[in-house]
Amino acid sequence: MSLAGKRALVTGGSSGIGRASAIALARKGARVAVAARRGDALEETVARIAAAAGGAAVGSPAARAIASDLSEDRERERCVAEAAAFLGGIDIMVNAAGILEGGTIESTTLADWDRTMEINVRSLFHLTQIALPHLAASKGCIVNISSVAGLRSYPGLLAYCVSKAAVDQLTRCLSLELAPKGIRVNAINPGVVLTNLHRAGGMSESNYAAFLERSKTTHPLGRVGTPEEIAEAVVFLASPESGWTTGITLSVDGGRANASAR
Repeated sequence: MSLAGKRALVTGGSSGIGRASAIALARKGARVAVAARRGDALEETVARIAAAAGGAAVGSPAARAIASDLSEDRERERCVAEAAAFLGGIDIMVNAAGILEGGTIESTTLADWDRTMEINVRSLFHLTQIALPHLAASKGCIVNISSVAGLRSYPGLLAYCVSKAAVDQLTRCLSLELAPKGIRVNAINPGVVLTNLHRAGGMSESNYAAFLERSKTTHPLGRVGTPEEIAEAVVFLASPESGWTTGITLSVDGGRANASAR
């Protein structure tokens, strides 16, 4: 699957699935703009992209870091503008930025709820809205990183589950609205993946280790996933090989979505 000459914007590119996706896209020949809050981590991503791209982006830099707080409207506008200027347009947009915060209906504060919806849903909607003229010009595609929690309900993850269900529905709605423009929109629903997401959400190291061990039993294939495995699905959905695919929520989850709650 060659992506030579394609131009990609990847949010959440400082770590985890976003970083792995950016590297995978570059390895297939795409030039990439990566956005996240942590500028130092983004520069590391850019260095890895340059190494992965090899000679695929001859004549121009393979990647650009765009340090931006995607919880702010103006920062989202700046992010897309800088990406489009660097790339000369946008063919692929991967919305991988997201947060996870635990909480029930009793413990989730309005601030917790608003923060989760701001990052996981509103920013994705707004970034898509801003990037739309570029994607329409290129007849490009969008890949949203959702979660198995968008398909299944889990106690103690109320705001996160609702936010990812919204991402799935937004994906389906956008696929219908943007199909006449030649833009494809799909989502990937990972199970538990070895990233910093849970620890960033406040899980202690000991609890995280126990969570990963338990995840061997909650995923039918008997293990958690890697960011690189999700990135391969991103590459497929961004490639011409999936040219007749839009509006899907693709489970890459070791069978987790099919398993009964345990």
